[in-house]
Amino acid sequence: MRCPYCSHVETQVVETRESDEGDVVRRRRKCTKCDKRFTTYERAEIALPAIVKRSGARVDFDPAKLRASMTLALRKRQVSIEQVDAAIERIQEKMLTSGQREIPSTRIGELVMRELKRLDKVAYVRFASVYRSFEDVDEFSRLIKEI
Repeated sequence: MRCPYCSHVETQVVETRESDEGDVVRRRRKCTKCDKRFTTYERAEIALPAIVKRSGARVDFDPAKLRASMTLALRKRQVSIEQVDAAIERIQEKMLTSGQREIPSTRIGELVMRELKRLDKVAYVRFASVYRSFEDVDEFSRLIKEI
């Protein structure tokens, strides 16, 4: 680790602590040249798979887009932010455990629909009415009957 004060490359770790959740390691370091101390934080970097859009374009996964879509479907519904956060975590977990480097956007849509169906039936229908394209009212009726 390079010293931020003198740019010397040799430093000593003086103290190491984990955060309460255990996902971050805090280290106090001391430069062997200038004797100044500084703090570093280590966090595991998780690389989610790329999303392949219907057009074939590849984009990075953006949890903010996922949250916005789910929030729009859940608008004026009695679902807590904690429940939405847990649903997003489950979706990300499924993406990570899939072992794939790329995931089609349709798969993400199906995961969102599954989570919304668990959270709120009205939000599920709202999302499905936009996400899936229906040829006629009968197709949409079949979707509603399956819930």
